[in-house]
Amino acid sequence: MRSISAALTASLVLAALGPATAEAALPAGGRSPQATARAVPTLHVRRQVTGLDHPWDVQPIGHGRLLFTQRDRATLSVWEDGHTRTVDFPSKQVWVSGETGLMSLAIDPKFARNGRIYTCQGGNTPGGGHEVHVIAWRLNDAATKARRIKELVGGFPTSSGRHGGCRLLITRDGSMLVGTGDAAVGTNPENLESLGGKTLRLNRTTGSPWPTNPFIDARNRKKRYIQTYGHRNVQGLAQRADGSLWSIEQGTYRDDEVNRLVDGGDYGYNPVPGYNEDVPMTDQSLPGDQVEARWSSGDPTLATSGGTFVRGAQWGSLRGALAVAALKASRIVFLSFDSAGHLTKSRAPKALQRYGRLRSVTVAPDDDLLVTTDNGNGGDAILRVSPR
Repeated sequence: MRSISAALTASLVLAALGPATAEAALPAGGRSPQATARAVPTLHVRRQVTGLDHPWDVQPIGHGRLLFTQRDRATLSVWEDGHTRTVDFPSKQVWVSGETGLMSLAIDPKFARNGRIYTCQGGNTPGGGHEVHVIAWRLNDAATKARRIKELVGGFPTSSGRHGGCRLLITRDGSMLVGTGDAAVGTNPENLESLGGKTLRLNRTTGSPWPTNPFIDARNRKKRYIQTYGHRNVQGLAQRADGSLWSIEQGTYRDDEVNRLVDGGDYGYNPVPGYNEDVPMTDQSLPGDQVEARWSSGDPTLATSGGTFVRGAQWGSLRGALAVAALKASRIVFLSFDSAGHLTKSRAPKALQRYGRLRSVTVAPDDDLLVTTDNGNGGDAILRVSPR
């Protein structure tokens, strides 16, 4: 019988209650964090960058500038002083199909000195095939041109472009974490010789597998990159203040998941034969031990995507929560976990339920949140969310 953790049980109860009930359980809004350190702050939301089409990721690069990607346009752009400009970037080299294109973006911790940035994107292979890969670039001082340095890791499987995954995170120890999708191929998540349906960890400078990876001594080179496996479509990665690493994963018709990552962990997605999406997201009938989710949406899904842990005292009782963007449910869900990583509360403020599909969440230097919308047709935006 499949075991369900207390955290997962709590999350399923919240999902069953529905968004209106979860929202009604919130403390009264409008109180400043100065009035009580544990209050839920009033959220002020404004469209900081507009006229976008499927912006996938946004990252601050200093001096008030924002660097962002647009998936289908395959463009890299900078917002500065109220104006947007397109960076000279080889968009034609990006393979765009379905859910795949120019996706996640990461900024080197030493960016001010070395100008290095990283993208995860669709690409073309010799012979007319396709892949998803991670590329290192150098952005010039004026932030007008990106020059390719090297491919760090590639060969992520593709099919139609579905389940391209592709979230990047540079962790506090300097490694790069990569979340990948299974390309809607049932055998990929549990196959340790495929990079699909995994989290990978590597050296962001050389592209070599991270030396403490659980399979670092494997003969198969792809296996050496794997940190965790058995995932469906990893859309978000985040690091908590305690150093723990977390992933956000899209479910089928049920069970979006937030997972706490454990080196070598099997997260239990095995949709075979074929691509059978009726199987559990975490299938405890598989051989060995499967790691249960710390939060699950239940049925139906929210279509969870990017997320980040909230920081700053001005966020009151939302401080330290994992802010998760939802596409289908059109909201940000704030998930609070205790020191052991067990879910304690789920909240979805109404102020963030008015902008349609939401893709990514990033912390700004002043601890505001930057959120990308994902509605298409040139009507998308980067939102700035400020607690008051």
